[in-house]
Amino acid sequence: MITTLRQRGHRITPQREMIIQAMMHQRRHLTAEAIFALVRDQSEAINLATVYRTLDFLVREGLINRTDLGDGSFIYTTADHGSHLHLVCSNCQQITEASYEMLASLQHELSCQYGFQAHLHHLAITGLCEHCREEQGVSS
Repeated sequence: MITTLRQRGHRITPQREMIIQAMMHQRRHLTAEAIFALVRDQSEAINLATVYRTLDFLVREGLINRTDLGDGSFIYTTADHGSHLHLVCSNCQQITEASYEMLASLQHELSCQYGFQAHLHHLAITGLCEHCREEQGVSS
């Protein structure tokens, strides 16, 4: 990511580098707050607003993906993470990653029936995870 940004003529500030390194090393879904928690001890010059600005910049550059979890919160992953589906438990907020292939038939149907080309690369669907369903006595 750093090399790509430099090749595109962007400056790499120490704060940007810390945020990029945190994302590259974690290799999982992260909130802005989680990224801030990872980097705040490295520098007093970084704050949550800096993290949000940097994440917005990296999304615009196409280097990371932002997924809306449907409740006003977002998670971020590196763009090389690939297309996938997020199953978000509305009770415990657990996120389960599901195969993108599950959406292929939906994407095909939307195209055939409505002529609509859906961009479903990073989609979040809310519901109840298996554990919370069992706790609440909800059947399949």
